Amino acid sequence: MEVHRVLGNDVQEVIYQRALAHELDLFSISFAREVEMSIFYKGLLMGTRRDDFLVEDKVLVELEAIIKLEDVHLAQAINYLEAYNLEIGLLINFGSISLTFKRVLNPHFRRFHAKSENKMDNKIRFIHKSVKSRFR
Repeated sequence: MEVHRVLGNDVQEVIYQRALAHELDLFSISFAREVEMSIFYKGLLMGTRRDDFLVEDKVLVELEAIIKLEDVHLAQAINYLEAYNLEIGLLINFGSISLTFKRVLNPHFRRFHAKSENKMDNKIRFIHKSVKSRFR
């Protein structure tokens, strides 16, 4: 990856974040950086955490700048995918001599059924029409 090639493996994680954001911008890839996500426990908000990137509203990207990725980093990425019901993530480590990455899948991903999506689309259209008619 260009970021690792140019910066090497010995800068802070935040520098890699900024450089990757620049690369995503260059390629017109939509992303959100340091997305604040709520963490719930039994329906109660316990706090929030910031994820490094959410790309195209679908892929969670977590960056590390450590010597070696460990199982704990993979488990944490899977935990985030499950918490946010995202299907796929990417764990990237810039800290090793060679760039390393792992594709991470959510084993409990729940896709919305087409029928549910249609109902939601209809609700959104109804709300949109209602709001639009109020401001004519």
